Amino acid sequence: MAFVSDRLILFGATGDLSRRMLLPSLAALHADGLVAPDLKIIGTARSDHDDAGFREFARAALAEFLPEDRAEPAQIESFLDRLSYQTLDASKPDGFAPLASKLGTGFEGLSIFLSTAPSLFEPTIAGLAKAGLAGDKVRIGLEKPLGTDLESSRFINDAVAAVFPEDRIFRIDHYLGKETVQNLLALRFANIMFEPLWNAQHIDHVQITVSETVGLEGRVGFYDGAGALRDMVQNHMLQLLALVAMEPPAKFDATAIRDEKVKVLRNLRALGNGDSVTGQYRAGAIKGAAVPGYDEELGKDSDTETFVAIKAHIDNWRWKGVPFFLRTGKRLPERKTEIVIQLKPVPHSIFAASGAAAQPNRLIIGIQPQENIRMSVMAKVPGLDRGGIRLREVPLDISMPDAFAGPKKRIAYERLLLDLIEGDQTLFVRRDEVEAQWTWIDGIRAGWDAAALKPKGYTAGSWGPSAAVALAERDGVSWHE
Repeated sequence: MAFVSDRLILFGATGDLSRRMLLPSLAALHADGLVAPDLKIIGTARSDHDDAGFREFARAALAEFLPEDRAEPAQIESFLDRLSYQTLDASKPDGFAPLASKLGTGFEGLSIFLSTAPSLFEPTIAGLAKAGLAGDKVRIGLEKPLGTDLESSRFINDAVAAVFPEDRIFRIDHYLGKETVQNLLALRFANIMFEPLWNAQHIDHVQITVSETVGLEGRVGFYDGAGALRDMVQNHMLQLLALVAMEPPAKFDATAIRDEKVKVLRNLRALGNGDSVTGQYRAGAIKGAAVPGYDEELGKDSDTETFVAIKAHIDNWRWKGVPFFLRTGKRLPERKTEIVIQLKPVPHSIFAASGAAAQPNRLIIGIQPQENIRMSVMAKVPGLDRGGIRLREVPLDISMPDAFAGPKKRIAYERLLLDLIEGDQTLFVRRDEVEAQWTWIDGIRAGWDAAALKPKGYTAGSWGPSAAVALAERDGVSWHE
């Protein structure tokens, strides 16, 4: 049922995600006139605030995290007028009645954004249902993590599905809100030069890197129970892989796109021995500053991996024999998310006799911190060539902020919150996708447990264990750094 919400409830409204992302995103949407004037936003959490206290909390968050070019004082004040607050312990279903009273009656549609601990999902859903906040005009957005394995994910999804149908469940992966991730679809399916080459006949391998310079950063309790495989590979990286590898959907809509993504995820081959490397950072230096090792930050010994490198294969016609190298880790030399499409060399080089080496073309899609697309092509070095023609690799660069200088750069959650309010599921993850991702991840962890695999140490500020280099080099591949 299509409807535009005129009420929005933010669970976990005083948490870090709300401060850094949700409130600034909503303020930016408000300033640009992209949400209806009558949209009311109700924050809720265990923190004891009244309406005025929550507005001051939001004011401080906007002062810190809303970009300066979007922080017009009059717009901030009018945005704060939209906000109200209801203290709530989500573990107690009887406490939801005051929230329902705060919401009021006669609204056209309600969207709920759930950013709480996974253990609170079931009682929160039960509380919403008991308070009458789960009817036909209510949709719910679920922030990850959605479980720690397939079984726990199904438990959460079953609890949500008992109250909300799939077409009103919005599972959030904020990477899908990033402009360059969405631009990947435009690059592939709106340009005739790419799609005919997007297959095993022309592509040698694919690399996906998500690297971070930070360590635990206040996520001690969650991260040590999750590790890099669950925290990054299971959701963000597999979504990027699915977008790179999917077949062309029949049209640009939620069902068609997600149908094609789930086919890729179900065709991921189980990893063999030697197809993955795990690591854990030791003390080192990041940009000249000394940083402690993982165990020191944690305050105890741990076998949790902070780095993973994987060689994956997709068992279908398009990608037969093409390795997908995935790499993610904490305390690496730089923060970046990028996709590298390495094409095969030309079948015959007419320049080889003169000693000119033609390097294979490479497409690099930068997602963060810089959004850009770079294609390497071979070009002749200028000159008279009396000693023979010389070739050099030349980058063709498209910097997205430069190419589109007019439109504002948006926070990923702006698009996702707006889509939640308006009911567009295209950039949200369907249940069968989540379960296909967990099935593959659980198989990897089972293999690690069977082999008693322990993470290898790597110095903070390096690109991970040396075994990760060897993982790629066995296929004649070097990581793009």
